[in-house]
Amino acid sequence: MQALLFLGFLHMKLKDRVAIITGASRGIGSAIAKRFAKEGAKVVINYNQSEDKASRLVDEIRMNGGQALAVRADVSKPDEVKQLVKKTVDAFGRVDILVNNAGVMFQNTFLDATEEVWDQTIDVNLKGAYLCSKEVAPIMLKQKKGKIINISSNSGIYHPSALRFVEYVVSKAGMNGLTRALALKLGPYVNVNAICPGWIKTEMVAETDPEVERMVLEETALKRFGTADEVANAALYLASDDSDFVTGELHMITGGRGMH
Repeated sequence: MQALLFLGFLHMKLKDRVAIITGASRGIGSAIAKRFAKEGAKVVINYNQSEDKASRLVDEIRMNGGQALAVRADVSKPDEVKQLVKKTVDAFGRVDILVNNAGVMFQNTFLDATEEVWDQTIDVNLKGAYLCSKEVAPIMLKQKKGKIINISSNSGIYHPSALRFVEYVVSKAGMNGLTRALALKLGPYVNVNAICPGWIKTEMVAETDPEVERMVLEETALKRFGTADEVANAALYLASDDSDFVTGELHMITGGRGMH
């Protein structure tokens, strides 16, 4: 039994690596945090408002033998991002992986949306990814190794029915451009990739019009919604050594929705 446990420990894909996951108290971020911790990573759970959920996630990871720390920070604010990264380095000594997952989506029409909705969406989804990447990049470059993973969306690429929410779509299209620009800028030492999920069942889309859900399923080859755990599987690949020759890519996790 001890030999089997030791063998499993040796095969952890992220053993002793330090990962910051923004917006990690729920949904996709939470699933990624748990998966990374299971694979041996020391995980920093970033949250902005959901302190209780973040604390429960840290407790769950620790109860399962992992290492985790919760840090509150609004990723759209430079000073708070600096503190997030500083607290990570103070606790764990380095940063190996950044997952830019924090995001917001307002389900309104273009004509009804306010400038405040635009600002908040761009600030959190796009500016947040920019600020966090900029803060960890010098650390990763000094280490001569690092992985940045942007949680984007297929809404930011091409699919007509996914283009309903203008502010959200623009923020994700910008994130895709940021991914490729940073891949060139930070190579050869830092890999930067994006995951572009299709319709994933999380709290963010819990209150969706049933007619919209029906339309999404019709457009999806696998005829079902994705799960946060399936996105976490892709994130694990991009965070691990398995993807060392992969950078600047937009990984579609859509169940075949919008193939072209």
